[in-house]
Amino acid sequence: MKDIQDQADNRQVAINKVGIRNIRYPIRVLDKAYQAQHTVADINMYVHLPEHFRGTHMSRFIEVLNRYQREIDIRNLDEILEALRSTLKSEAAYLEMSFPYFIEKAAPISRAVSIMEYHCSMAATQHRNGEKDFVLTVCVPIMTLCPCSKEISDRGAHNQRSLVTTSVRMNTLVWIEDIINLVEQAAVCDLYALLKREDEKYITERAYDNPAFVEDIVREIAVKLQADERLTWFTVESENMESIHNHNAYAFVEGKRKT
Repeated sequence: MKDIQDQADNRQVAINKVGIRNIRYPIRVLDKAYQAQHTVADINMYVHLPEHFRGTHMSRFIEVLNRYQREIDIRNLDEILEALRSTLKSEAAYLEMSFPYFIEKAAPISRAVSIMEYHCSMAATQHRNGEKDFVLTVCVPIMTLCPCSKEISDRGAHNQRSLVTTSVRMNTLVWIEDIINLVEQAAVCDLYALLKREDEKYITERAYDNPAFVEDIVREIAVKLQADERLTWFTVESENMESIHNHNAYAFVEGKRKT
């Protein structure tokens, strides 16, 4: 049959990324407590398309994905990217995966155990010349309390539910749990799926005793990331969903490990 995609194109425009998006697929993620965790990811796959080709072969992306079935994890991303580049005869291949990750977490006082969900993503790139890139992103919900509100109020202070998004490049393995723990330790208070009354009392009082601006949160996390020898680069951003304003507070930091 005639292959239309392989026809020549004379517009002299190379395409940086072409491929498929939003494929739901089972994957396996490294789990610090249980070695591996099976979850479902939204996957994007792309390759670079030279200017002289009219199109790429979309079905071949799925064929590559199907070779690995449920065995996709951080340890074979490079192999998958190599298969993409080879199969589609491309200079560069890109793989993005976003997925829910689950951790057992005990409440602070009652120690009641429940499952917390965290949204994560991985973005990997491989070029024919040997250049590679890998970025891990972890989103962690936390609680904050406004220092200004506490300072000016006779009773109480307004708080926020905040989402901290941290992305890292690494020179050795960094567990998802490590990023989550680092963020939660820098928070006014971390969140839980299940709380008893004694837990609620503890969290409310802990937040009141440790107020922090959105700027405080990203700076505190940045200091910890800069000191981590496993990391080479990071970004951290926090968005506070305000409880008394019709807008959100936001802060962002990008940095590298201090040497």
